[in-house]
Amino acid sequence: MRPLLVLAALLLAAPASAQTVCGKRDDVLKKLLESYDETPHQWGLANNGGVVELMMSPGGKTWTIVITLPGGPMCFVGSGDGWMPVKQKGKGA
Repeated sequence: MRPLLVLAALLLAAPASAQTVCGKRDDVLKKLLESYDETPHQWGLANNGGVVELMMSPGGKTWTIVITLPGGPMCFVGSGDGWMPVKQKGKGA
């Protein structure tokens, strides 16, 4: 799994707290595309009004989850490799 803090250090020149790494949306998207070939694959609206997105490279080799806050920056939530879809079981499947 690639370290999130290394990505953040390379990606962002803006100051950030030790717990949350954020940057301008366009800059974050560009860096994820250039460095990991990751593009948006899924998104959802969070209760706080933020947009949560799954960024993924072809075939799910690498992935990053980010949130764009209302009127604000895009922040990293987590990253890793080997994204796998789950087969649905139950009522809605």
